[in-house]
Amino acid sequence: MAYNEQLTNRVRTALQHLSDVEEKRMFRGVTFMVNGKMCIGVGDDELLCRIDPALHEDAIQRKGCRTMNMKGREYKGYVLVGEDAIKTNTDFDYWIELSLDFNKRAKSSKNRKKK
Repeated sequence: MAYNEQLTNRVRTALQHLSDVEEKRMFRGVTFMVNGKMCIGVGDDELLCRIDPALHEDAIQRKGCRTMNMKGREYKGYVLVGEDAIKTNTDFDYWIELSLDFNKRAKSSKNRKKK
């Protein structure tokens, strides 16, 4: 399972202030679960961000952003952001904050274990 360790460490650092973060291997990379909900993923050279579906169309207009597509199906509210589009801390932080903001309102997995 290939993934970008440097980008993964950037996400770890960005989320270190949160108390309920779990890393899982999925989608050919590392996915960061925040409060039991998928929030951000890291692959070879891009971030997978779970964002508010209402913001999806505006988000994909930004440089280096595209809709996640699996098996020919597009997933509204899931975007891939290329590494070139998140080189600066400002750009990187934008996507992290967008993902964390939606995470507060996103539905939790029904399979989440209670702590």
